[in-house]
Amino acid sequence: MAARTTRTVERVQTGVRMERRILLVLKALAASKGMTLGDLLEGIVLHAFEGKAPFKKETLEQVEGLKKAFGLELTASDSHGLVEAAPTRAPAKKRRER
Repeated sequence: MAARTTRTVERVQTGVRMERRILLVLKALAASKGMTLGDLLEGIVLHAFEGKAPFKKETLEQVEGLKKAFGLELTASDSHGLVEAAPTRAPAKKRRER
């Protein structure tokens, strides 16, 4: 196996919003691979930028299992039609009378 070249990068903290079940699948996949979520996302994006598939068959099978476990039924065809649900507010707390 060829030795990997390391590259020094500057990472920044971000606060992206993402569909909850997608995030759960990604976090579980990253954990199973011994990676951080950020490392996994960087790898996926770098592969996508080059038109390459980021996962091998075994990993795709693992993703399918995680999708079932977390109830993720969204597919790529849903990607441009996702809308955010209206925020739900917790009921206001009643003031305790003295």
